[in-house]
Amino acid sequence: MTPQNLMLLPLSTPKLSIGCPILDHFLGGGIPCNSITELVGESGSGKTQLCLQLTVRAQLPPSHGGLGGSSIYIFTEFSFPFRRLQQLGNLYHASYPNLIRLEPLEDIYVHGVHDAQELIHVLGDIEAFIAIDHTHLPVKLIVIDSIAALFRSQYQTTPADLKRRSEMFFNISGTLKGLANKFGLAVVVTNQVVDFIGPHHGVNGVRLGNLESLDTSGRRVSPALGLAWAHCINSRVFLARHEQSIEVDIRNAPSTSICSQTHRTFHLLFAPHLAYASAEFVIKKEGIVGVSQELCAFIVACGTAP
Repeated sequence: MTPQNLMLLPLSTPKLSIGCPILDHFLGGGIPCNSITELVGESGSGKTQLCLQLTVRAQLPPSHGGLGGSSIYIFTEFSFPFRRLQQLGNLYHASYPNLIRLEPLEDIYVHGVHDAQELIHVLGDIEAFIAIDHTHLPVKLIVIDSIAALFRSQYQTTPADLKRRSEMFFNISGTLKGLANKFGLAVVVTNQVVDFIGPHHGVNGVRLGNLESLDTSGRRVSPALGLAWAHCINSRVFLARHEQSIEVDIRNAPSTSICSQTHRTFHLLFAPHLAYASAEFVIKKEGIVGVSQELCAFIVACGTAP
């Protein structure tokens, strides 16, 4: 490989559009293939909603922002939200009747796992499943929702267990990156948050991985699984939610009423060659949509988000 040959390589990788120009812009076009994108946030922040949306959009051809492929959705906690997925599938079929099948769920393969070791086994089966190529559309997206649930109680805080946990992180991420590169897949994993205890500006001014303080629902939080897992992903998106009390005038009422309104914010914390950015978004019947084009992009000398 010569420098001249490197210049002939494509400058961008295929991307899966979220379906919102505002959020796609922050991601440089969408969720990239050949890498791992993490969605981190508290419960109710929109992580699963976005994952479901991506599984349906993946079926669209590249000309419409999709990948022309099917999806594998691995869930690790609670029951899978089939009803919401069916709703999204019906809405997208109505919007793209000639591009998405009448039964979009037939191109989404769902599997539940309960621990990290089982996930490793399932990922091996997935590689064989993709290689057989018996699906209506080639598999182009893998979702794991959520990765943190697999490590909630399996490992203790002893040095030996922490070492085994880190080894499992790199095993899982290495397998996922291998699948992504071999088959040109987009890989999306969700992660949870933990309460952050420490200085606001990290350690020596550096904010990375578990040393980063984020705000959601009036709490200081950081992504679960710590620095070891932060090194296993390529991009990290933080979804925050905040409840705000507002006064609402009700007709014929003697006084105003106090109501609660949820504000959600999309933060691109880090990604290759992209700056930090954020925008508010809402969850509609049709999916997640950005509502503000205000770009809060900052680039600091060390290349990390402020």
